[in-house]
Amino acid sequence: MQGDTRAQEAVTVRTFTQLFSCTPRGARLARRLVAHRMDAWGFAYDGNASLDVTLVVAELAANAVLHGRVRGRDFRVRLVLRDGLVRVEVADGRTDRLPVLRAPADEGGRGLLLVAATAERWGVEPRPGAPYKVVWAEVRVEPC
Repeated sequence: MQGDTRAQEAVTVRTFTQLFSCTPRGARLARRLVAHRMDAWGFAYDGNASLDVTLVVAELAANAVLHGRVRGRDFRVRLVLRDGLVRVEVADGRTDRLPVLRAPADEGGRGLLLVAATAERWGVEPRPGAPYKVVWAEVRVEPC
């Protein structure tokens, strides 16, 4: 029996996961650490890839703090870089409130519009039986 002689192309997958306090300070720290992680992965702080991913994290983290906060629970940010796509996941403890894309109000509501405009796609994964939900977005980046 002959084996497959075709070479398999190597795929690099990079991940980053961190818990943050469900406070405005935690959301700011999430944004800063994600910008630092993107730089460590070879995406310059002032480059489009880093700015786009950091914007998405900032908006989703702010939503976790404003709308997903449950006393005593943190929120989690997870990044997965694979094949020129960064998947951003923000998990929070408020499972009964799912984000909905709406027209912005005078006082806010632009966060998900920015996410939708920046990301290739976004969505929500309710986790039945789990104490959290995951809001995610996928951002196309130039390979490093």
